Amino acid sequence: MKRGTIHLYKIDILFLDKEFEHDIYELIRAFYPGSEITSSYDERKEGCDLYFRIEKQDESCMIRYEDHENKGVTSAEFVEGQSSDALVSCSASEDADAKEQAHAIRKERKDIVKLALYKLLVSLTGKTLPWGNLTGIRPAKLAMGLIESGMKNTEAAQEMRDRYMVSPQKTALAITIANREREILKDIDYENGYSLYVGIPFCPSICLYCSFSSYPLKQWKNRVDLYLEALCKEIKAVSEIMKQKGKKLDTVYIGGGTPTTLEPEQLKVLFDSLMEHFDCEHLVEFTIEAGRPDSITREKLMMIRNYPVTRISVNPQTMNQETLDIIGRRHTVQETEQAFKLARECGFDNINMDLIVGLPGEDKAMVEHTLEEVRRLAPDSLTVHSLAVKRAARLNMFKDKYQEMTFENNQEIMDMTMKTAYEMEMGPYYLYRQKNMKGNFENVGYAKVDKAGIYNILIMEEKQPIIALGAGGSSKLVFDHGRRIERAENVKDVTNYISRIDEMIERKRAGIQKWL
Repeated sequence: MKRGTIHLYKIDILFLDKEFEHDIYELIRAFYPGSEITSSYDERKEGCDLYFRIEKQDESCMIRYEDHENKGVTSAEFVEGQSSDALVSCSASEDADAKEQAHAIRKERKDIVKLALYKLLVSLTGKTLPWGNLTGIRPAKLAMGLIESGMKNTEAAQEMRDRYMVSPQKTALAITIANREREILKDIDYENGYSLYVGIPFCPSICLYCSFSSYPLKQWKNRVDLYLEALCKEIKAVSEIMKQKGKKLDTVYIGGGTPTTLEPEQLKVLFDSLMEHFDCEHLVEFTIEAGRPDSITREKLMMIRNYPVTRISVNPQTMNQETLDIIGRRHTVQETEQAFKLARECGFDNINMDLIVGLPGEDKAMVEHTLEEVRRLAPDSLTVHSLAVKRAARLNMFKDKYQEMTFENNQEIMDMTMKTAYEMEMGPYYLYRQKNMKGNFENVGYAKVDKAGIYNILIMEEKQPIIALGAGGSSKLVFDHGRRIERAENVKDVTNYISRIDEMIERKRAGIQKWL
């Protein structure tokens, strides 16, 4: 293999110990995007170009690889020296709880294995990753944890670079965001409160890249009222549970799907139910996604204005009509502009816009055009997503149909989005990463002063429980200051949600009772 070239391989990972299997798999995939990767546990598969053998020996790790592509078999070993003493030395004190001590030892062991594998992959491919060996972890949460442990910013940055091999640029971004998040949250008693997510799983059409629990409104229009009836029943039941324990509601987020697929009277039913059953007087934020411009009307916006909504989102994803047509948005660039201006006319003074970079066929010039159009509209916050194609998305399910499409994202494009946000007087305030992100980059939220999405910080940094209502809702219950997370999930299918609403309520009741 020539270093720096894109090459698709057949790769097999032989795990002689399954510990950290997910992290190892994701790290190898990040270095070989698009390659076919399989896992085996007793004997390796035949016919592969590269083999990785992961073997734990006492408290050390041996990573062996074989390259069958270049004139026979070549092999090498990479062993990072670890001893049990080294592992125990960074664990908790003798007086600490045994579980916490075991957790500290396991975390240290995982960090060592991932660092060893990362160095090997760098030597094999000749490339590095912007976020180093971080897999399955929120960078800003890591940075915040280091700072809250007593580290100075410079010390936390050094830890991220040395232990996790994060690039200096991404380290600075994570540290900056962690500090802004702490400043935003400092006056909110989030540990004694909770947030509410309400899901409306209907959309005008389903986008090519979408993997959410979304249903085309045209096919489900006759069942929307039944869905709202079940949702209102869940709203009432959950409110009663919370009132019994005196928990305070901090933020509400109505998402989807596209909430504004609801007609004005249906929006009224939803909002009236929330107002009747939850105390919204002391909310620090109330957001609704008006995400699809083709779902927005003056009547709907004025209905929303009757309630204490403080933040909405009008999401173009791109301002290039050709791309909108490809991804199935079924609205025009002009409709995006009209919807945004209409929201301003209706009095909304905190409007977010979502963009996606890495969309099929879009190059730097097309992203630059989108940014210029967004700058002209002047939203209050901007969320820049790196395209992530999940298994449930049509773009992945029917990838043969779209194999000729190009997907471009690089550091130059990400830098351009940041530069534009800064020029619009916005700073980064939250970030997260997903699997299968083009270029192994990140999603970043930028906002003007006092316009940051507080709910976004609370859910991404796992600072408090998020109680999720509706089909596909996944409640996140936070224990022991974020050290342990449990979930209580609703079924995704709308028909099942409606028919099994009592079961969903009891499932949620059991989860919430554990947290309370």
